[in-house]
Amino acid sequence: MIYMDNSATSPIKEEVFNAMIPYLKEEFGNPSTFYTLGRNAKKAVEEARENIAKLINADTKEIIFTSGGTESDNMAIKGVALKFEDKGKHIITTEIEHPAVLRTCEFLESRGFELSYLPVNENGIISTEDLKNAIREDTILISVMHANNEIGTIQPIEEVGKIAKENNILFHCDAVQSVGKIPVDVKEANIDLLSISSHKIYGPKGVGVLFIKKGLKLELLIHGGGQENGLRSGTENVPGIVGFGKAAELAYEHLDENIAKLKQLRDSLIEKILERIPESYLNGDRENRLPNNANFRFSSIEGEGLILRLDAEGINGATGSACSSKSLKASYVLSALGLEDEEIHGSLRLSLGTENNMKDVDVVVDAIAKVVGELREMSPLWDNKNNVSLELDESKFTDSNN
Repeated sequence: MIYMDNSATSPIKEEVFNAMIPYLKEEFGNPSTFYTLGRNAKKAVEEARENIAKLINADTKEIIFTSGGTESDNMAIKGVALKFEDKGKHIITTEIEHPAVLRTCEFLESRGFELSYLPVNENGIISTEDLKNAIREDTILISVMHANNEIGTIQPIEEVGKIAKENNILFHCDAVQSVGKIPVDVKEANIDLLSISSHKIYGPKGVGVLFIKKGLKLELLIHGGGQENGLRSGTENVPGIVGFGKAAELAYEHLDENIAKLKQLRDSLIEKILERIPESYLNGDRENRLPNNANFRFSSIEGEGLILRLDAEGINGATGSACSSKSLKASYVLSALGLEDEEIHGSLRLSLGTENNMKDVDVVVDAIAKVVGELREMSPLWDNKNNVSLELDESKFTDSNN
């Protein structure tokens, strides 16, 4: 099997798994207790917090553990909205945010909040001028993702953070796809709230982080025993947190080399696909994208058929976001780029991991070329398109006087 769907989830690294084992077995204490088992668990949680804080240049007290990116997004957006609704009920986000952000914003709209959804250009990047123009006196929050989960394009979050700070507006950034893959500095980007997920960086599922800038108070969504500085009650998932911390430590140590390796694989994959397969196109910005992301579209085929055929070849890819892959609707992200439904349905997202190599790239390119060719042979759309082309070519040799 060749796995190229790391944007959906990544495999746990061996070092991460080994770090978790003691806290699944003998070190099973509750961090809120005061005897040795509890103190050991508490120490492990705090060490993980330090590793994650270091990865994004934050203070350890600003790291709040959650169940994952979705909870972090909800906690940030709802927490700000409910805490500051007396100051304003206007929120700005983008058309291509993750469903965890968009569905949360829709919920708030149903409760009387007003949302502005920024459009993106053909490469999936917002205009900072659009952002400036969308700001109102009652704007309390700007939520812009760092890198898109489908097309991998990177937003200008440093500029967004600067604009937010200048206008005294809180800035939330969904960085689930970017943290651990490219540099993220919450101080440099003036970020007030940042969402992260463990399983996107070779850690376990079911654990995430919300960075909350020191001094910022949110409305609580979960009430209970007051864990996580009183911001997120509930007994901590110690094995998951330990695994997340180890994954963050590895990501920090190997960030530069991983970026270099993945960029080389990604660029080779893109070049070979576009060169070898007729009417294949890259979705998203060619350069300003995650080092591991390549999103293609192929004329006259269905992406679902492509995914199933590639699976039979032992290759795992995706048509879009794993959180919305059960829907047969056209990707709203690709639609926001201005693509038609027919173009969108022939899309394929490949997201490389550190375990991939150049041999994997060559095998995947061969398989995609083969499968796309087979699907096009069965496609009336491709057949009609070729017939039209032949008719046009033959007309060049037809005597216009006959």
